[in-house]
Amino acid sequence: MPFFIIAGAVNAALAVALGAFGAHALKEKLSEHYLAIWETAVQYQMFHALGLIAIGILMSSSLLGPISQLNWAGWLLLAGIIIFSGSLYILSLTGIGVLGAITPIGGVAFIIGWIMLIIAATKFTS
Repeated sequence: MPFFIIAGAVNAALAVALGAFGAHALKEKLSEHYLAIWETAVQYQMFHALGLIAIGILMSSSLLGPISQLNWAGWLLLAGIIIFSGSLYILSLTGIGVLGAITPIGGVAFIIGWIMLIIAATKFTS
């Protein structure tokens, strides 16, 4: 099952919808500061949705196959989307500043996910 392709496509669609929601429905309700935070959440969700799709394609093709590092990379990017973008969406809507302390956990998940993809690629080439 191409789970990461589906998860990536769902997140890409959500990013487009949430971006439009922010640009139209929230434009008059949020300050410029919180609207910029919302836009950051949308951008990172979309970037990492595309990463999930790439990981899913690599796992489903014979190019890199089901290397365990690819699986880890996919789960870490998905967790990063939920924690990083999710905390920023909630922060934008509520103004609860403590949520900003959670966001870096998602950022670390993103970084480790990309490192796992690098490791998977180097195992393939060696």
